[in-house]
Amino acid sequence: MEEKERRYYTGLYEIAAAVNSAGTPDSVLNTIVESVAKALDAKACSLMLLTPDRKLLFHTADYGLSDQYVRKGPVSADKSIAEALDGKPITVLDAAEDERVQYRRQAKEEGIVSILSAPVMLVEDVVGVIRVYKGEPYRFTEADIYFVTAVANLGAIALENARLFDSVKKDYEGLRRDIAEWRAALGYESR
Repeated sequence: MEEKERRYYTGLYEIAAAVNSAGTPDSVLNTIVESVAKALDAKACSLMLLTPDRKLLFHTADYGLSDQYVRKGPVSADKSIAEALDGKPITVLDAAEDERVQYRRQAKEEGIVSILSAPVMLVEDVVGVIRVYKGEPYRFTEADIYFVTAVANLGAIALENARLFDSVKKDYEGLRRDIAEWRAALGYESR
C-alpha cells in the first residue's frame, strides 16, 4: 500500500471514529480538519459554513492556519471560490494569482499556494466548504478530490447529528420540566 493511501485510510478511520463518538461538534470538526491536513500532507485545512442568508462563509474549524489569516475579514460566498457552492470541488493552483480567491495577498502572506475547496452537502443542500491549503504549487489528484469530498460528506453527517442531538436534548429537558410541573400541580413531591 502506498504511503498516500495509508494516510487516507488512517484519516478516514479517525474521522469516522470522531463522527461516531459522543464528542462535541467542535471536537469532531477539529478532528476532521486536522485529519484531512495530515492525510494530504497539507499546510492547513478549514471547514467553513454558510450563514443562514447564504452570503458569507464563517470559519467553523481550522488546522494549521494563523489567527490573523482566519480573522482576515468576511469571506463572501460570491467572491471566494464560489463554484464550490454549486456542489463541485474546485482546485486553485496559485492562490496569489487566481481571481477566484478573495484574499490573494493574505493567502500569499500565509504561505498558501494551492487550494482545494469541496462542498459540504447535507442531502442536496450545500451548507459550507472544506478547504485544503498547500504551501507549494500542487495539482490535486482525483484521489485527493475524492477523499476530501468523502470527508466533507462525513462532516455534514456530523453537523446534522449534532443538530439532532441538541434538539432531542432540548425536548428531553422540556419534558422533564413539564412532568415536574404536573407532579407539583397534582400535589406530588418530586423524587
